[in-house]
Amino acid sequence: MEKQPKVIYRADSTAAESLRSMKKRLCEICDMYAGRMVRVQTMDGGVYDGIIRHHEGCILYLELDAPGYRAFWNPFVPFNPYYNTILPLVLYELLVISLLS
Repeated sequence: MEKQPKVIYRADSTAAESLRSMKKRLCEICDMYAGRMVRVQTMDGGVYDGIIRHHEGCILYLELDAPGYRAFWNPFVPFNPYYNTILPLVLYELLVISLLS
């Protein structure tokens, strides 16, 4: 007989439902304002200005309008500091999204 794994963490059902609701709302906002310039503030105090390009699962992909940010770019394309970079942000860590234009 196989031994059952010991559970060391289980999310509170109320908290889990709240997170599902928040994710759904944030996905709707990302769809509604895709392609628009926004300012995003994270729970850790980070503030980023950029364009909502995509969201997938729990990740928002924000195209930053200024080079020099530590973010991701296509590794198969030679790095060019004049191309904008895409910053992936976790939806659950967003505190504020403000429309800039």
